[in-house]
Amino acid sequence: METLIVQPKNKKQLLAVEAVLQALNVTFKKEKSYSPEFINEIVKGEDDVKNGRLTRVKDVQNIWKSIL
Repeated sequence: METLIVQPKNKKQLLAVEAVLQALNVTFKKEKSYSPEFINEIVKGEDDVKNGRLTRVKDVQNIWKSIL
């Protein structure tokens, strides 16, 4: 069989989809996505790296000395 990925836009849609699947005796599993705040932090971090806003470790044997 095939796998469908459903992305409801709100709680009402989610509940409706779940109800239909249960009524049809279709198995499904839920997966949580990352929070928007977390995704924004990742994007900001990637932007920082692209723009050179990062700290490089020069000596892995003495990390604190190399970054301070």
